[in-house]
Amino acid sequence: MFKAFHHVAIICSDYSRSKHFYSQILGLHIIAEHYREQRDSYKLDLALSSGEQIELFSFVDAPPRASFPEAQGLRHLAFAVDNIEQVIGYLEQQGVEVEPVRVDPYTNKQFTFFSDPDGLPLELYQQ
Repeated sequence: MFKAFHHVAIICSDYSRSKHFYSQILGLHIIAEHYREQRDSYKLDLALSSGEQIELFSFVDAPPRASFPEAQGLRHLAFAVDNIEQVIGYLEQQGVEVEPVRVDPYTNKQFTFFSDPDGLPLELYQQ
């Protein structure tokens, strides 16, 4: 029935900054970019190498996230990685602050959190 996530949609506050973060720093591939004149809004489709996608939207006067990180709704977006330390090193070289690595008490896998330019919580989860 349900096979996989197709995409996650994110509304950003600064389109150029978020486009740079997701495409240049995180290295997601740009599939398509559209400016929707009637909405004065951009829609950017980005893909991971495995095919999952992020839709990045800009909307005029979108309200900020109510609280961090325990607001109702989507809590965080987790990226699977093979080598968490290598990815952390890369992110830190790009000026991205990363929390200390933790160990999931149920799976014994390493994970950590960082934020996108709007403070949205993103997770690295070692496979």
